[in-house]
Amino acid sequence: MDSDIEAARPWVEIAKPTYVTLIDRSHRLSSLYNMINVPQAVWIDEQGRVVRPTETGGSIDVLREFDMEKKAFKPGAMERAQAAKATYLDAVKDWAIHGAESRFAFAPDESRSHVKTASPDVMLAHAKFQLGQYLARHQRTEEAEALFAECRNLHPDSWNIFRQTAEKLETGIAGGQAFWEKVMALGDKEYYESIDMEGLR
Repeated sequence: MDSDIEAARPWVEIAKPTYVTLIDRSHRLSSLYNMINVPQAVWIDEQGRVVRPTETGGSIDVLREFDMEKKAFKPGAMERAQAAKATYLDAVKDWAIHGAESRFAFAPDESRSHVKTASPDVMLAHAKFQLGQYLARHQRTEEAEALFAECRNLHPDSWNIFRQTAEKLETGIAGGQAFWEKVMALGDKEYYESIDMEGLR
């Protein structure tokens, strides 16, 4: 999800994917699947059924273990983060091999119980965000910025909306002072939500 294709391009080129990479300029996935951050994943089987609804795709909440003075993560943080990603990838592989018999695949009722319903404010934020993106692409910057501010207020939990509308670094990532202030203001709230999976709870 990135409104600027050229900002996303270097990351795609570094990854050298062997599959088609789609760049969701309008964040339609966020709207359809109630995604609030990246990476997030949705498991959909060959019949088009959602086996695991939107969840954090293998990342754990270590962002606040970043030492701003040293510009590095505290000891052990990256090792735990890499282990979590490996655990999640192993679960995906297990599902690819065993399908519905995988211990990581939810039964239909269990899958439905993990779906988070979007509130009217969240749905309105997504609609306004898409309108704001349209206005921004047509150089109506002031109108777009006003809508983006509304979106951030309507859906404060969406890091996708925040990052897309916040000030960017040269790399195209929203990692400036406003981002870190928002991260550090989370208190007990998670940046990456824990998920219902063995090894990641």
